[in-house]
Amino acid sequence: MRKYIYMVLGLSMAVGVFTACNNDDDLTASIFDTTTPAVDPNKSTAPFDQWLYDNFVVPYNTEIQYKFNFPASQLSYQLTPAEYQKSQLLAYFIKYLFYDVYIKYAGENFMKQYGPRIFHFIGSAAYSPTTHTETLGYASGGVKITLINVNGMKLWTPTSGYSAADIELLNKDQFHTMHHEFSHILHQTKSYPVEFGQITPGDYDGRDWQKRDSVKAHCLGYITHYASSATYEDFVETLSCTITDTDCRWMYTIIDACANGGVKAGDKERVYTLIDSLKIKDVDVPTKPWNKFKIMKEITESKETGEKTERFVPDFHVADAKQQRILNESEDKVTYEEVQAFTSFRDYLDNWVEVDNGASSNGMNAILKKLDIATKWYTTKWGLHLYELRQEVGKRQLEINDWAGTHVTYFDFQ
Repeated sequence: MRKYIYMVLGLSMAVGVFTACNNDDDLTASIFDTTTPAVDPNKSTAPFDQWLYDNFVVPYNTEIQYKFNFPASQLSYQLTPAEYQKSQLLAYFIKYLFYDVYIKYAGENFMKQYGPRIFHFIGSAAYSPTTHTETLGYASGGVKITLINVNGMKLWTPTSGYSAADIELLNKDQFHTMHHEFSHILHQTKSYPVEFGQITPGDYDGRDWQKRDSVKAHCLGYITHYASSATYEDFVETLSCTITDTDCRWMYTIIDACANGGVKAGDKERVYTLIDSLKIKDVDVPTKPWNKFKIMKEITESKETGEKTERFVPDFHVADAKQQRILNESEDKVTYEEVQAFTSFRDYLDNWVEVDNGASSNGMNAILKKLDIATKWYTTKWGLHLYELRQEVGKRQLEINDWAGTHVTYFDFQ
């Protein structure tokens, strides 16, 4: 199991303002060379560079840096350049699945004012053998977003097209990162409520968050492992997961978060409301993976003290839990016992999940509270509706092959 991390790098700039004693009448033509074209027509990449200039630089003052920028790369990783055609495809997708979505609901000026100024493409993945994490992207000072593993994208062609699995990989490696980092830009512009961080205040762990498995993170009230690293990461992960996570990923998260006492009176009804808001389709279709699963009792016996602890783990995350113990180099004895098998999510939630009205907020109760705060902030501060954006992104992804058939044209080297 590999954990994913995003990096936000600080950026400070000193801006000097110079004044002159000249009168307005003394002003002449620009001191800059205005005769040189913005795109060098002699470069082998000129056609694509011109397309980027017309579609990103002119309307949004945004630069796509697809050529390898060594000084701007993270030198702690061994990285490689992004492939030329895949860089083109990603640029097309950024315009259609990111810029055009926000523009539809917030207008052109929104992205002109708040959109990133630089997208930097890296071809390879960025793994850390020390922490067993994969960095999916990072942002610098709310200005630049670096996207990693561009070469891992499937190259779209009219004959091959994009499948649901290809879209899911695109979301994981690219678009979840984009919405995550863009959400940082938004909350750094207009702060989110301090109440958000008070829901699970004692469980953030900036150093060892990667040692938590999926069940642990969800049962503590975090949408992802990385969300448990800091309050501001929790906030943007809540936003980005709402927009980009698949129906199946959301249902698995809900099942996890309800499994170990994370539900209070009224929460079960709110879970169904959340499912409706997410527009998760075919919830009751028997063949859906969330309608056929087992709840296992995981019994851990400490090697040092002999003390036993128990928790419930859905069988679809048992492998994650085992892999996490390997990464943590744990030698504790762990066994599993089947508690109950389900063929219906509704049966699980309505009849098996117990309500706990204790004082602490965790699990599904915490996730519901965080979603309430995040969605209200999104609307009151920005005039955007989070679930509406999710539906728009999902609709465009379903139509990606038809759209690409009329919009994607690869530029060759001249």
